[in-house]
Amino acid sequence: SVLPPAPTVLDILKQAGGEVISIGKIADIYAHQGITQTVKATGNDALFSATLEAIRSAPDNSLIFPNFVDFDSHYGHRRDIQGYAAALNAFDQRLPELEALLKPGDVVFITADHGCDPSFPGSDHTREFVPVLCFGPGIESKNIGRRATFADIGQSIAKHHQLGSLAYGTSFI
Repeated sequence: SVLPPAPTVLDILKQAGGEVISIGKIADIYAHQGITQTVKATGNDALFSATLEAIRSAPDNSLIFPNFVDFDSHYGHRRDIQGYAAALNAFDQRLPELEALLKPGDVVFITADHGCDPSFPGSDHTREFVPVLCFGPGIESKNIGRRATFADIGQSIAKHHQLGSLAYGTSFI
């Protein structure tokens, strides 16, 4: 991995004494910069279980950052529509387990780093617009519209953790 070109919200949270828990390949993606704990797991189900365990054991002021790589590598790039649908259904079936662990003040962000439509021809990434879901106890339900940049997620995380404003992005929480 190439080091991020500037400090990320992960670095800032770590410097502020927070925990940044990487699950799956996140530490590798960020060249281990801004990470305080690395949890390895393979497969969406194991990654989800590791995420739940991290939620149970993480101290306050933590960011738990999983990467469910199978959506990309096993189903998206391989254009496996049925496999992708089954993986989404399996993920959705486990969401109540995650929701049951949330405490007041917890926030969950679900997104993707790029599109990878399994019905699109070829094996490259597709569709630059990806969904961003944000929920948790006390989070108001609203449409946040089309965002101008991924930096909006980092800015929202920074606001949630009271880290001050980052150089880029607009918080939606």
